[in-house]
Amino acid sequence: MSESTTDILAQLGRPLLGVSVSVWRGDRVLLIRRGRDPGRGLWAPVGGKVALGERLAEAALREVREETGVECRLTPLSDLREMIMPARDGRPASHVVLAVYGADWISGEPIAGDDAEAASWFAPADFDGLAMVPGTVPYILATRRLIGGGAP
Repeated sequence: MSESTTDILAQLGRPLLGVSVSVWRGDRVLLIRRGRDPGRGLWAPVGGKVALGERLAEAALREVREETGVECRLTPLSDLREMIMPARDGRPASHVVLAVYGADWISGEPIAGDDAEAASWFAPADFDGLAMVPGTVPYILATRRLIGGGAP
């Protein structure tokens, strides 16, 4: 999501709806380094905006394809993540609600595309050494349990 989209939605007083997808290949999860704000340069699960009339699961699969070229099978919805970012005056500057999914890898090797600067597989043990979007790790780990991986 671009800053201009976030600014417009904040002016309209409406939250932005998006998806976040943690694709698992064995004990590794697919992360992208964000190429745009918010979070430019930080690692995060694949994600993006839901288009008008697009179902959440369709948006999740589309974002994974567009940002990485990977094909996956979604698990049921894992969670909702809500982020309200304040402006300098304390009022909400933006409000984003993400539908969080886990997914099993089917095919493809990650190639950064669309909004991603880079895309790669990481084990949870690698997270401490990564500059990650704040607050994402618990959501990533929760998706692992949905695909039968238990606690990583």
